[in-house]
Amino acid sequence: MDVFGIGADFLPPSEKRAEYSLGSMARFLERKEKRMTILVSGGAGYIGTHTCVELLQRDYKVIILDNLYNSSEKAVERIREITGKAVKFYRVDMRDKEGVERVFQENPDISALIHFAGLKAVGESVRKPMEYYGTNIGGLLNLTDVMQRHGCRNIIFSSSATVYGDPAEIPITESCPKGLCTNPYGWTKWMQEQILTDIHTAHPEWNVILLRYFNPIGAHRSGLIGEDPKGIPNNLLPYVSQVAIGRLPKIQVFGADYPTPDGSGVRDYIHVVDLARGHVHALERLKKKDGVFVCNLGTGRGYSVFEVIRAFEKACGKELPYEIKPRREGDIAVCYSSPEKALRELGWKAEFDLDAMCRDSWNWQKKNPNGYQDPKKD
Repeated sequence: MDVFGIGADFLPPSEKRAEYSLGSMARFLERKEKRMTILVSGGAGYIGTHTCVELLQRDYKVIILDNLYNSSEKAVERIREITGKAVKFYRVDMRDKEGVERVFQENPDISALIHFAGLKAVGESVRKPMEYYGTNIGGLLNLTDVMQRHGCRNIIFSSSATVYGDPAEIPITESCPKGLCTNPYGWTKWMQEQILTDIHTAHPEWNVILLRYFNPIGAHRSGLIGEDPKGIPNNLLPYVSQVAIGRLPKIQVFGADYPTPDGSGVRDYIHVVDLARGHVHALERLKKKDGVFVCNLGTGRGYSVFEVIRAFEKACGKELPYEIKPRREGDIAVCYSSPEKALRELGWKAEFDLDAMCRDSWNWQKKNPNGYQDPKKD
């Protein structure tokens, strides 16, 4: 039995595979003309909510699958509020194969999956590797197994710049060495890329797009959706914004002795709305090219931790306290992208600068001091 639970005898003969692949693409194009239905795993999360908004505003039908581990059903309500459109929501864990099966049985018109769901904190992955491998790898295998049996073979995967590890050259292009990961989270992303590539090799009718993100920040300009991590934030911007709103006492800067101009880590921060729009461009790409397509989504510009803090101080109008802490295990000094392939192949380019990212993050935080939770009562 292969990964899909299908015996080798059921594979299409090699001489028929090209015809089979064309048939899969023909169905994809037909559904596109009929208002395509997209399943978004992790669609109640930070990047997922913003992507759902962009899809709905472009007249795609959206179905969300999310277990709400690090998200809120209120975010789904906010998507409906922003767009004025219906969104079908299933509270299902991607590791629950029966639950995933039910989603596909009840929605036979699903044309493609945009796969965001998974655990995503670098530091936590070092402490909890088994949880990360079990969730991220096991969840993908469940999803692709069910997709294969229901004839849905189009997937856009939320990968990460962590697959490049500590890059030997900057900016990072798609041809840079990969699989040099420095933490379990990065390894799960790299392994998922390999799994999807192998699935396409065995089943050429699959269309796979691997989008390697850099560092999404910002929020929708309405302030209705944004990043709302459970517990203490692992990422810089939500930590900074929670200090600015008074939920945390001071910013923790992990490492000020990196070989960078100001000693702090440098990252390619990208507005989450830009990133969401990249997925719309990727969906258009799916109908043009069979096979596996890989692309970075970043701005091509790196900002240090201290540069981000100063930009956020400008946005919120106050000085923010910080303290220097030791480097976190698994972190690297510098990481930013070459966005040239995205522009050339997807027709996509990031539009928002760092000031806009911080402005929108602050707008979200001040309108939602406790995130999606109800305001605390005195």
